[in-house]
Amino acid sequence: MNDIIQLLQSAKQPQVVVVGDIMLDRYIWGNAERISQEAPVILLRADHREERLGGAGSVAMMLRHLECNVAVVGVVGHDENAERVLTMMRQLGIDTSTVVPDSSRPTTVKERYIGRAQTRHPQQMIRVDYEERHTISQNIEYVIIQRALSLIDSADIILVSDYDKGVCTPTLLQFLISTTKKRAIPLLADPIRGGDYSKYRGCTALTPNRLEAGLAVGRTLHTVEDALEAAAELQHRLELEAGIVTLDKDGMALAHRDGRRQHFPTRPRHVYDITGAGDMVMAALALALAAKADYETAARLANIAGGLEVERIGVSPVTRADILADILHTPTSNTIFQSTDKIVTLPRLLPLLQMRRSLGQRIAFTNGCFDVLHAGHVRYLSEARQQADCLIVGLNSDTSVRSLKGPTRPVNPHTERATILAALQDVDYVVLFDEPTPLALIQALRPDVLVKGGDYRKDQIVGADFVESYGGKVYIAQFHRGYSTTSLIERIKAA
Repeated sequence: MNDIIQLLQSAKQPQVVVVGDIMLDRYIWGNAERISQEAPVILLRADHREERLGGAGSVAMMLRHLECNVAVVGVVGHDENAERVLTMMRQLGIDTSTVVPDSSRPTTVKERYIGRAQTRHPQQMIRVDYEERHTISQNIEYVIIQRALSLIDSADIILVSDYDKGVCTPTLLQFLISTTKKRAIPLLADPIRGGDYSKYRGCTALTPNRLEAGLAVGRTLHTVEDALEAAAELQHRLELEAGIVTLDKDGMALAHRDGRRQHFPTRPRHVYDITGAGDMVMAALALALAAKADYETAARLANIAGGLEVERIGVSPVTRADILADILHTPTSNTIFQSTDKIVTLPRLLPLLQMRRSLGQRIAFTNGCFDVLHAGHVRYLSEARQQADCLIVGLNSDTSVRSLKGPTRPVNPHTERATILAALQDVDYVVLFDEPTPLALIQALRPDVLVKGGDYRKDQIVGADFVESYGGKVYIAQFHRGYSTTSLIERIKAA
């Protein structure tokens, strides 16, 4: 997770070219009030109409909200809907100069009717598509190739968003593949459902979902192992660097050219609408790979972004700040966030705190030796965590403990003490210090709340005056009698 945080903080605005089927998503909202008298169908009393970018336009929109520079290569019709699509993209700062008008087809529109039950609980009732799927003419294909060529040299990554509407022809794809290979630019493709996948041979990576990958390999993918086998088969057959199969609630399966097979699980989400989830995954993968991240980091980032997307109705943008907030608000007991990520050095911790503060989070700090962790410690840390959004534990190193308690302590080395503390859900970060007191650490971190146990008076708390000097708070936690590391060690020896 720290790698993802660093990526989101440090990644510049990569140049991304999206090639594919441009669409307009239209939503008609209303209350599903009763059954019609004309037929046994639900009567929707419409009260709101909304239009959003779909298909390759959706991917481009999501990339813009992830702070990428984006150009789109594709086709629209000569109609009013084309103007709406182009206007929306331009308002987002998407380069539409390489979008080609085609009078032989309408702009693809997907119109969804969303009904609310009892004015709540919106659900999609029906979708109506306005489209033509015939392959673009050779003249249009030639124009698209020329316009794509004008963008490739400045691109950090090329995306192919193929919805099988006739734009992503074998000729166009082979041109993109051969050109990007010569220039060492990654090419990521989201393929069609079914059909001939040979046109994707030579892409850097392919990202079919479970159903698409199953159709491509000719079998149903029931398990994660099935998905890993399918990813490996597609990687080998299509000469990819990586085959990636997205598995909705099960995360993502990846097979790499070097033989690695990895499953990236995701955490459970409240799924309201899967629309746009695949596009969001594609956009997040592109951001990471354009920033030269490895596939592991890219897959974990895409899992989070896709998970956030399904929690929203329709195709809605997810920002870097949204992803960061989700990571930092995720309970740290979750399997996607390993406890070892929480043991950090001061230089590593400072930018993490800066980012948390930019999201409006308050920081609490406490410290101690925590030599033999007991129930009193756990209760104390739980109370400390309740005082802010993030709890940092300053842990006395072995050198520091010996200077305070003598040569026989600590009983447990700081590596083990830090690991145990990091495993606690209430602890967000553990940072070691060698000095007898944590004053220098407190001065560097500038916590919003300084927490100490009830066996201390305020005038005995190191750093209290400093914290209060800039408006911070000193909090004295409840003292739990009957708990003492020293007495616990004596009882163990006696036993």
